[in-house]
Amino acid sequence: MTNVVIGNKCSLGQNVMVAPGVILGNNVKVQNNVSIYEGVVCDDDVFLGPSMVFTNVTNPRSAIVRRGQYSKTKVHKGATIGANATIVCGHDIGEFAFIGAGAVVTKSVKPYALVVGNPARQIGWMSEYGHRLHFDAEGIAVCHESKEKYKLEGGHIHKITPA
Repeated sequence: MTNVVIGNKCSLGQNVMVAPGVILGNNVKVQNNVSIYEGVVCDDDVFLGPSMVFTNVTNPRSAIVRRGQYSKTKVHKGATIGANATIVCGHDIGEFAFIGAGAVVTKSVKPYALVVGNPARQIGWMSEYGHRLHFDAEGIAVCHESKEKYKLEGGHIHKITPA
């Protein structure tokens, strides 16, 4: 539609709708049957799984026009949203967060968090390569694919630059 920004190297599957005002960064992968409504911004390297859902109004009614009252949803760099997940509007999805298939997200998700279920709840942490992280007694985890290290401190994680 009009007034849309779609970055370089994006991939849009079958039956995808991108509403006015949507911004997609570079290398965003949108799988089949996804509608991206006004108010949604996806940073670079975001993955939107098949038939996942964004909402943009928290209290929709057929007889009440709420155009112009759309809530914003920001999906930060590298995040993955699994097949058939629902993202209730007005919440941010942190960098490299991983939303499991079928999850219903009703609050913001921390960077690197792994969330599943209805309502979605955090059950762990994911690496930038999409692997579950397991932390040792010192709060250090290593991605088995990339060998990158992560540190867990105060309920948040950050990547440690390799030595």
